[in-house]
Amino acid sequence: MSDIILETRKLTKEFKGFAAVSDVDLSVVRGSIHALIGPNGAGKTTCFNLLTKFLEPTSGTILFNGQDITRERPAQIARRGIIRSFQISAVFPHLSVLENVRLGLQRSLGTAYHFWKSEKTLRPLEARARELLAQVGLEDAADEQTVNLPYGRKRALEIATTLAMEPELMLLDEPTQGMGHEDVHRVAELIKSVSVGRTILMVEHNMNVVSDIADTITVLQRGAVLAEGPYDKVSSDPRVMEAYMGTTDAQLEGAH
Repeated sequence: MSDIILETRKLTKEFKGFAAVSDVDLSVVRGSIHALIGPNGAGKTTCFNLLTKFLEPTSGTILFNGQDITRERPAQIARRGIIRSFQISAVFPHLSVLENVRLGLQRSLGTAYHFWKSEKTLRPLEARARELLAQVGLEDAADEQTVNLPYGRKRALEIATTLAMEPELMLLDEPTQGMGHEDVHRVAELIKSVSVGRTILMVEHNMNVVSDIADTITVLQRGAVLAEGPYDKVSSDPRVMEAYMGTTDAQLEGAH
């Protein structure tokens, strides 16, 4: 089995002649945390939408475990084990924390929407759901209604529901967006701990998080790859520093 779990070749997405993503070659190493960064409008979220097939590429190829998945539908992509969490917390607010995770487990069994099934059929999933909650530090909140959770803990729950679907590749879209410093640190540590034995590709704006947990960083600018490598190499690249001129430049420097 190759060390490359996900590869894109000349991945391109054009909207009415404007290239939002242009000839992107990406190689994600199995078992790594790979961050996709870049200024606003660099094409990061478009890239994620192409990988999960929420958008169809104009041209180029997407390979997962060496197989061409370029023309597959979102449901097929998910069944292969590519599971995405969204920028905005995607959990059911009026279900309990435990029920949210259990629903994720039901999806992996293919019974997610069998709401008429007896509660008894769901009991075998409960032990696994509690294990996942313990993994993300939410075991004490199992019976809490999700709407009552603070924002940082909602994101932790979202990671638990993503894990419930047994992803081979987790795509995390801005996992620390909108968080205070303490929550950012907690979620970064959580991502690091759940990455063991998994591969994570994340879009992230917080340079401190990226410098702390990412093995490889790909910098996008205007839809194209500007630089790639470990944080020390990327952050000292003059082209990257120029792309981040202004407020984010200070972030790049400060995260050293």
